[in-house]
Amino acid sequence: MSKELNLSAEQVDYLLSPVAIRERAQKIWALTEAGKGKFQIYPAQLKPTVDYVLNVINKNYPDLKIPFHSRWGHFRAGKIDRAQKFNAQLATSDFLEKARCQLDLVITSVLLDAGAGAEWKYFEEETKASFNRSEGLGVASYHMFCSGVMNSDKKSLKADVAGLKSVTAEDLKKYFQVTDSNPLVGVEGRVQLLNNLGRALENKTIFKDGRPGNIIDYLMEKHGSQIPATSVLRAVLDGLGVIWPGRLSANGVNLGDMWIHSQLGAAGSFESLVPIHKLSQWMTYSLIEPIEDAGLKVTGVENLTGLAEYRNGGLMIDSGLLALRNVEDMKKPWAPDSELIIEWRALTILLLDQIGAEVQKALGKNPADFPLAKVLEGGTWWAGRFMANDKRAGGVPPLNIVSDGTVF
Repeated sequence: MSKELNLSAEQVDYLLSPVAIRERAQKIWALTEAGKGKFQIYPAQLKPTVDYVLNVINKNYPDLKIPFHSRWGHFRAGKIDRAQKFNAQLATSDFLEKARCQLDLVITSVLLDAGAGAEWKYFEEETKASFNRSEGLGVASYHMFCSGVMNSDKKSLKADVAGLKSVTAEDLKKYFQVTDSNPLVGVEGRVQLLNNLGRALENKTIFKDGRPGNIIDYLMEKHGSQIPATSVLRAVLDGLGVIWPGRLSANGVNLGDMWIHSQLGAAGSFESLVPIHKLSQWMTYSLIEPIEDAGLKVTGVENLTGLAEYRNGGLMIDSGLLALRNVEDMKKPWAPDSELIIEWRALTILLLDQIGAEVQKALGKNPADFPLAKVLEGGTWWAGRFMANDKRAGGVPPLNIVSDGTVF
């Protein structure tokens, strides 16, 4: 769907912000309430859904000490703290170099995080444990990174331009244990993202040494020790936007997770655009821990949105908050650019805001201390998984999504 749009610089700035995500989602909400969308909203299901999420939070984190929803949780799959082991190998590095290595790891891992499919799993030799889905992808990408294959010297705990550009499909199949009997969705798409990341790192304004982790140098130079979360997101969108294949662009800027809805305006017009920026915000949440470990402070995390992916989106359908007007649509395969999926994701963002506000109120927390990133990690993502496991074999999402390994 690669297409150049005619937008002003101000319009592009707006579309690359969480404000735009929420405001455009509101247009989809209004469309839905007017009976012109693919879904119906059932507000009466909000309270039982919130109660379910609160039960999950109390089960997962009874002390309410909840980390941000991020990739780091997957590096601790099976209650094995691989992040601690990784950090131990960086004990002699200064705080900034340690952060760069952590960021190299997590940025590459997030890019490999699109849905694995129901059949794939990863066997970790040293623990003799198997993991699938997000945890499996996290553990597999951790070991692939630690092998050195993403760095030009093929041994350091780093990623760089030459290393990433040289990663092949065979490398990915090897480290992700992909075989005919253990198929992984979107192998070629994932490799393309890593190769494209290598090319993105040639932007020396943001990545001065050609490493993903240089994003911390860029942010420090711009903001000092107090870095707004929205600025982290914008750095991710500016620095990594070029990696996404076949997307909309304007003024030479790749707009990333941005889609056209025909009922909002003429195709390709400013009014027709619906930004989601799911993977970029998931990336942003995942960068916060290393940045703060380096002694900096990330502020305003509550300004970011929830993540419109199949676990949170699945929760909305499985809980009865959303229902398709045409039940036959449940059986059809849907591409990420289909209007049904665009509506589902936009409605999910606003419903996550509503659930988050109710959860914060129930727990006596405010958005600054208990931002949506904690509600996602403690409750909604897991609630979506638990409901999916209860309702369908293999815990597959309620909608049949056609994934290329770059969106879901």
